[in-house]
Amino acid sequence: MWEKLKALEEHFNSLEVKLSDPETIKDLPQWQKYTREHAELFEIVDSYRRMQNIEKELREAKEMLQEKEKLDGEMLLYLKEEIATLTGEKERLEEQLKVLLLPKDPNDEKDVIMELRAGTGGDEAALFTADLLRMYLRFAEKKQWDTELLSSHPTDIGGFKEISLSIKGRGAYSWLKFEKGVHRVQRIPTTESGGRIHTSAATVAVLPEADEVEFEINPQELRIDTFCATGHGGQSVNTTQSAVRITHLPTNTIVTCQDEKSQFKNRDKAMRVLRARLLDKMISEQQEEQAQERRSQVGTGDRSERIRTYNFPQNRVTDHRIGLSLHKLDQVLEGELDTIIEALIAHDRAERLKKEGN
Repeated sequence: MWEKLKALEEHFNSLEVKLSDPETIKDLPQWQKYTREHAELFEIVDSYRRMQNIEKELREAKEMLQEKEKLDGEMLLYLKEEIATLTGEKERLEEQLKVLLLPKDPNDEKDVIMELRAGTGGDEAALFTADLLRMYLRFAEKKQWDTELLSSHPTDIGGFKEISLSIKGRGAYSWLKFEKGVHRVQRIPTTESGGRIHTSAATVAVLPEADEVEFEINPQELRIDTFCATGHGGQSVNTTQSAVRITHLPTNTIVTCQDEKSQFKNRDKAMRVLRARLLDKMISEQQEEQAQERRSQVGTGDRSERIRTYNFPQNRVTDHRIGLSLHKLDQVLEGELDTIIEALIAHDRAERLKKEGN
């Protein structure tokens, strides 16, 4: 570990030299690349340097303690307390450095496209999908992230058959990637006259958003159809050829967008969703090749995996992957997801540290 840290510090120093070079400053893309690398390494290098300083202070304190016959009682007590404090700080930094050196998910800093779809349960599933949408919008608002509706298929009673939205913010994917899977709800539907509890479900997909440079799509592999939008949207939406359907022929991936009055805007949004789905497909295929690593993480990320249950009668939410139950469902649905997501991140980190230690 220490050889790796030393090499990272040397690379960090070389980046600082490059960033101060006038030739680098003239080349904006290169300067931005070096700036990102520098920012990514800063916490690791800063912790490593603090560790080196602590080790130096610890050595000096231990050397002084070896000459205890020359020390008075007060100085002797001070040195023992200082050694205990420095040892504790050293152990804490060692654990922190192990975490910082874990391989990072290259998508963690990306923006996100979330796709929510009503599953089993008919109208109640569609209403639950609307509840999940509101929950994620509230969570994003608390994180000061930007959100944008990309496409939706609303129902007449206020639910959604499916909906796509963009969430832009620092580390959005790192926070939301554990949300993918089946979310189950247990409650008495408003349409239920007998007071019976029903179980419904919705699926959540979390896709890292890819830009055009990162994931290029061959226009020859696309079929683009336009048609009149249906459902909500007003007269101009429903009577013009504004809706867009894009089919990626090699994978038969189909994306439809009809929420905007402008065909151009619908096409742009559909392309963003398509690009994200294709990137997610590529990532899934890579993960299949690394099945052992994939199993070591929190769940498989498969949309068919039931990850969480929202029980309204007991005001309880349970994450089945880590066995966490909280009796504050009302707060969770208001976007208070930090406790659950932080527990999932900690569990994933612990599993990866365990694997690194084997």
